[in-house]
Formats: sequence, structure tokens, C-alpha cells
Amino acid sequence: MTVEKKQSGAKTISMTTGSPAGAGAASGVAMDRKVEKKKQPLKIAGIAIAVILGISLIVMVVKDAQGGKSLKVSGSRLVISTVSEGTFEDFIPVRGRVTPLNTVYLDAIEGGRVERILVEDGTLLKQGDLIVELSNSNLQVSFTANETRVTEQLNNMRSQELQLEQNRLGHKRNLVDFNYQIKKLTRQVERERDLFAKGAIPKRQLDDSEDDLEYNINRRDLTLESQATDARLQENQLKFLQEAAARLEISLVVARKNLDNLNVRAPVDGKLSGFTVEVGQSIPRGDRLGQIDDPDNYKLTANIDEFYLGRVDIGQSATFERSGAKYGLKIAKIYPQVNNGQFAVDFVFDGPQPTGIRRGQTIQTRLTLGDATKARLIPNGAFFQDTGGNWVFVVAEDGSQAIKRSVRMGRRNARFIEVLEGLEIGERIVTSPYTSFVEMDRLKLGSD
Repeated sequence: MTVEKKQSGAKTISMTTGSPAGAGAASGVAMDRKVEKKKQPLKIAGIAIAVILGISLIVMVVKDAQGGKSLKVSGSRLVISTVSEGTFEDFIPVRGRVTPLNTVYLDAIEGGRVERILVEDGTLLKQGDLIVELSNSNLQVSFTANETRVTEQLNNMRSQELQLEQNRLGHKRNLVDFNYQIKKLTRQVERERDLFAKGAIPKRQLDDSEDDLEYNINRRDLTLESQATDARLQENQLKFLQEAAARLEISLVVARKNLDNLNVRAPVDGKLSGFTVEVGQSIPRGDRLGQIDDPDNYKLTANIDEFYLGRVDIGQSATFERSGAKYGLKIAKIYPQVNNGQFAVDFVFDGPQPTGIRRGQTIQTRLTLGDATKARLIPNGAFFQDTGGNWVFVVAEDGSQAIKRSVRMGRRNARFIEVLEGLEIGERIVTSPYTSFVEMDRLKLGSD
């Protein structure tokens, strides 16, 4: 017979064999065994670690979702700089090219065929020196025909002037005749009136003489009126003819000058450059033959980044050193057209120019934009080209990541950028190029 009892998680088995009912003391041997439940500590630890990792992953996913786009970057690939306080010197380095101070371009006013070349490229010329002779048969024929036509028109006007003068003299001659006749008739009438009063002549003779006198007086008055009218019209006509003659003479002078322009001469003193024409070459009208440069005085022509277009003005000063001496320059002209992100300026020497400089030589100058001031500074890095100075990646204190932050920057020179807002002294930022992660919001900084 077998009896099972459960007590406190243990199982006890008792066995009794071969004892009759009512027997006294029990005989045989009794055996008891306690069985314990097996434990699994490794399984429990694994579950706990999995739970912790899952929670950590959830936390990281939530943080990433809240922080925007992120990218893991090796810290060795980045240049990290610290925001500092210092003196900002408001200048920019500018490389200028030496060019002649004054240049006069040599263009063909009239086109033609090159007949003779009298000088070579690089020759020093005086004003009026003959450079090249051109020929143009069409221009020569046109000038001859124009000269003939102008001469004929001038002769016709001279004839009209002569005719007007003859008319004026004819009026004066008629007036002389009328005055003479009136004078004679006046004396005759006075005599006949005395004779008629004495009865020596008839009334008819006196009347005829008086009628002749009145007729000549009327003709004289009419001649005077005609003379005044003709004189007024003659004056206006003569003035018009004289102006027309002057215009014709000017046109003839211009035509002769155009013919003379076939002989190209130096308009100013200087050095001829860019002159490459050959005998027999056909030169179109207005084509550039070369230029004449000032051989002794120079200026610097430089290209400046368009970022500084609003801060560069005429009269601003620049300096450079050469052979231990310091020379001053000032901006004389600004070309506002922007090409390839740059605009051009002309510098002239503010004082004596250095000796030994040559056309085409380059000189490194330092253009001053403002006074030196105290400011928060960051090194001028390639990041500025990617962000325009509107934002930067700021490195966290533990160095584990760099977070995008909006900032406001001011002046910039070759070494530093002035910080106006968004950064504090001692903070660190990434100043290397942002090209690879310009769309990111955070950079996770790690090692290789």
C-alpha cells in the first residue's frame, strides 16, 4: 500500500510491506526522499538584459525622432574651433594686377586695306606719330563726288548773294534818279508858277509840270517801300544762305577728315600695345587695332568677393609692402557688375608708386574696411561658403555630437569672422566644410 502527501512543495513516499492486521510492532525498513525544483539563473539574466536593451533602443529612437536628421561622422575628419574674444581687424586681402593708369584704345575710324606699317608693337609714340596707312577707294571716290557737289552748291549760293546785292544797288540807283527828277521838276514848277502868274505861259503847261512832279514823288515813295521790303527779305535770305554755306563747308571738312583718318596716328603719348596688323590685311570700320598705354604710371585692378559689395566704397584705403617699404592705395573706381561671384575695383597709388613694377604683375594688398574693435571671434573656415554664416554645428560639452544652431555673423576678414548672436565665448563649433552633411540637423561624433 502506497500513500502520497504534499507538504511545502516536497513529496514524501511511505511504503509498508507484509504486516497483518492487529500486529504489534512494525517490521521492515522505511525510506523518505526530498526532491528540490531546479533553478535557471542564466535565463533570467538574459531576459533582463534584453529588456534593458529594448528600453534603451526605444529611448534612442525617440531622441532621434525629436532631434531631426543625424549623421555619424568621424571626429578626425572635422576641424573644431573655439569661440573666443579678441580684436577684430576689419580688412580683407586683395590680390591686384598692375595695369596702366591711362589707356587709349586705337580703333579704325574708317575701314580699309593696310598699305604700310610704320611702327611695331611696344614702340613709344608721341602724339601725332603715324602708325599705319590704310586705303579705301570707295571712300576716296565718295569724297571727290561730295567735294564737287558742295563746291557747286557754294557757287550757286554765291550767285544768289550777288543777285540780291545787285537788286539792292538797283533800288539805290532808282532812288537817285527819282530824287534828281523831283529836284529838277520842283524848280521847274516854281518858275512856271511865277510865269503863269505874269501870264507868260498857259495853265496847261503848269499842270503838266506839276503832274510830272507828283508822278516822280509817288514812284520814289513806292521805290522806298519796295527797297525796305527787299532789304528785310534779303537780310533773312542772306542769313539762311550763309548758314547753309557754313554747314556745307563743315560737311566738306568732315569728309576730308574721314579721308585723313585712313592714316592712323597716335592720339596721345604712350606705349603701343596689342598691335598685330599685317600689310594687306582688310580692317573693318571700327575694328580695334591696339591701344596706347601710359608707360610710367600704373594702377591695380582687383576682383573682390561679392559678399563685400555693400562694404566697399570709393576712397577706401589699402596698403602693401615691397622691398621693406610700405605703399598706400585708394579705391578710384568700382565696377558693380558681378561675374563668377566677384566684382572689380581699380586702385590708384596714394602717394609715390614703387619703382620696378611692370604691367601684368600681381601684388597682394590689404584693404581696410573699418576700424579695429573688440568682438567675439571664430576662425574663418570653409563652412561659411555652405551656410552663408546663417547657422553652424555647435559641439556638445561631452563632445559626443554637434547640433545645428542658427547664428548671426557680422564682419569677416581673412582670419576671423565676427559673431553677433547665437554663440558664447568658449563654445566649440565645426569650421570645416559642411558639403557632405549640409542637410543634417545633428552630427554624431565618433572615432575611426
